[in-house]
Amino acid sequence: MKLTTRAIGLLVAVLVFLLDQGTKYYVTGPLGLNVQDASMTLLPIFDLRFVKNVGVSLGLLPASGTTMRWMLVLLTGAIAAGVLWWLLKERKLPDVVALGLVLGGALGNILDRTRLGYVVDFADLHFGAWRPFLVFNVADAAITIGVLILLIRALFVRDKPTAKPAVAPVSVENEVNA
Repeated sequence: MKLTTRAIGLLVAVLVFLLDQGTKYYVTGPLGLNVQDASMTLLPIFDLRFVKNVGVSLGLLPASGTTMRWMLVLLTGAIAAGVLWWLLKERKLPDVVALGLVLGGALGNILDRTRLGYVVDFADLHFGAWRPFLVFNVADAAITIGVLILLIRALFVRDKPTAKPAVAPVSVENEVNA
């Protein structure tokens, strides 16, 4: 069974969504990291650290109340709908996969904000005291990777034009003599 490009993009979105929700459940449930800033060191450069993210990217637009929370849900829902529309129209597989990453990540974070009032972040990559990233989750990573793929392809990749069928040239002489 061959999957269509569209089906591959939707499958990527579903897989990202499930992986995101599964890791959030595992961190906050079985691992018990469900209190603000509770942490567990996995590697010298990587900790699991529970953070309630009430804003959007980089902590911007913090949802200070119920109205703001639902405004963020509507805003991110509208963006996700736009990404879905683009995914369904797009024909190039790399772009469709990238859009699937963005869509799956967006839906994972939308579900958190709807259910909990915040997004569960837990991945803390650091080098000693230097933390080049905010604490993030699978959805955030998928969105970032998807957007980077789209940007790189838009800026640096030129798809080859499809070859047009060869047509015998029409000679001007033949037309004049006819």
